[in-house]
Amino acid sequence: MNGLRLIRVPALSDVAEYAYAATVDPVTRLVFTAGACPLDADGRTVAPDDPVAQAHQVMANLETALAAAGARLTDVVKTTVYVASSRRADLVAVWAVVRDAFGDHDPPSTLLGVALLGYSDQLVEVEAVAAVREAG
Repeated sequence: MNGLRLIRVPALSDVAEYAYAATVDPVTRLVFTAGACPLDADGRTVAPDDPVAQAHQVMANLETALAAAGARLTDVVKTTVYVASSRRADLVAVWAVVRDAFGDHDPPSTLLGVALLGYSDQLVEVEAVAAVREAG
């Protein structure tokens, strides 16, 4: 157990594919990630015109960053997903990749369509906060 509790709210719609809130025990170490970007090991943006392929790379990079901090996707308390597109279909397609990566773990999340992201040809970015129970 990592000290994280996801909260479903029966008074709110169950259409959302995530919990509406989360709580974390006070004896938990928090991990804040930078936005995971669709960069390969050489720093090149993968799949410049494909938000779905970029989302897969982003989630792989997020898992790697979390692991380096001693966390996993199942420790994530909250995410923010950025998609550089004004097309709702792009946002939905990226969200499906993110959602699938988390499996049954459905932390609260915010999905945003934005005008531009930091790297050349970048279409997707995901930042996360995780909570890890300290041993002891």
